[in-house]
Amino acid sequence: MIIVDNALKAREAAGRPIRVGMVGAGFMGQGLTNQIVNSVPGMRMSAIYNRNPERAVQVYHYARLGDVVRAGTVAALDEAIRAGRPVVADDPSLICRSTLIDVIVDVTGSVEFGANVFMDAFQHGKHVVMMNAEVDATIGPILQVYARRHGVILSACDGDEPGLQMNLFRWVRGLGLTPRVIGNVKGLQDPYRTPTTQRAWAERWEQNAAMVTSFADGSKISFEQTIVANATGFKVRSRGMSRGVAYNGSVMDIHQLYDLDELRDLGGIVDYTVGPSGVKAFILAEHPDPKQRHYLNLYKLGEGPLYPFWVPYHLVHFETPNAIARVALFGDNLAPPMDGPVVEVCAVAKRDLEAGEVLDEYGMYMTYGEAANADEMSRGRYLPEGLVQGCRLLRAVPKDAVLTYDDVALPPGRLADRLRAEQYERFRGETWLSEHLAASPAALTPA
Repeated sequence: MIIVDNALKAREAAGRPIRVGMVGAGFMGQGLTNQIVNSVPGMRMSAIYNRNPERAVQVYHYARLGDVVRAGTVAALDEAIRAGRPVVADDPSLICRSTLIDVIVDVTGSVEFGANVFMDAFQHGKHVVMMNAEVDATIGPILQVYARRHGVILSACDGDEPGLQMNLFRWVRGLGLTPRVIGNVKGLQDPYRTPTTQRAWAERWEQNAAMVTSFADGSKISFEQTIVANATGFKVRSRGMSRGVAYNGSVMDIHQLYDLDELRDLGGIVDYTVGPSGVKAFILAEHPDPKQRHYLNLYKLGEGPLYPFWVPYHLVHFETPNAIARVALFGDNLAPPMDGPVVEVCAVAKRDLEAGEVLDEYGMYMTYGEAANADEMSRGRYLPEGLVQGCRLLRAVPKDAVLTYDDVALPPGRLADRLRAEQYERFRGETWLSEHLAASPAALTPA
């Protein structure tokens, strides 16, 4: 990342900035646009799509850009980009198909919508950077297959927790240590939070209440740790990880939460805690060389055998341009899955659910997500949290029970369902989900 700044300055000097198309114009999209426009040389926010076009216009205005163009065709979009005018696309496909866009950034958090945009982007030779942990954790491995097939990169992003942790993981491993725990730190964990309980906090920070709820109820961090698990081969010790065990001690002693023999048997785990303060992400790693352990002790990392490395903050949209540059200039994929899914996120009932109810989205009132090892997900036929929206309950499900595919009727015609079935077939050699979809015609054919 140290070389990114000079590489971007060189692109600016050459008059060849990286041209970014953004899909979604929420709180993070607003911050990212302002960052690119006002603080990042060698990069341009060339086009934005949002389902409410006026919101996209407002995002440009927030970054102090005026004279915004609305484009309903690829030709109109390209004309505006050539003229250096900020442009709002009436459809995301325009951004995917423009030859003047280099990288697409998705900040929507939507699985089904994201899947459709990504497939369109791949077919038109576009790299994609995800500020969308939900789609990555749900169908990321199979989407990577399609990205490679089209010769493009689908990457997580700097600043967001998966990218932050993978940067730390790569750095620690480069020092010669063996990571055993990759931890994410929260300030709050309560699986029963809802948009109602989180509304005041969301309004204070001008954020979406559902997104804020997904932070509080553990769904978001489960998506994030799933991405890290799939990129490293690490597992969870049990469904839900530690469920946000409270830890108020020193990060130097956080190794006391873990059994090294268990970590070695598993190969390594992802986890999250509530606290310690002053830490956003941490890695616990061991070193096989006693000579190097002597040096680590000298350098104030303790006697081991698990040594702590940590980052005190994540700066989200401030750092996301680094990921865009790494993808566009260096072909660097921040957190690609090693293979198929190792960990996934299952849906758990937030309250007693009744037959006939239609599930709302994650971060709402009916479900929360928990990370589970893929073997358990498949064995239990668990419904993924990323695909709960619109599912109709066929029977009652009690509070805190995991929902399964057999509990619901799926919405018709979703691309993400078909991709997840393909993911299981390709990486696990399992056809049960494809067979389940085939036996439910309403799930595949629009009514």
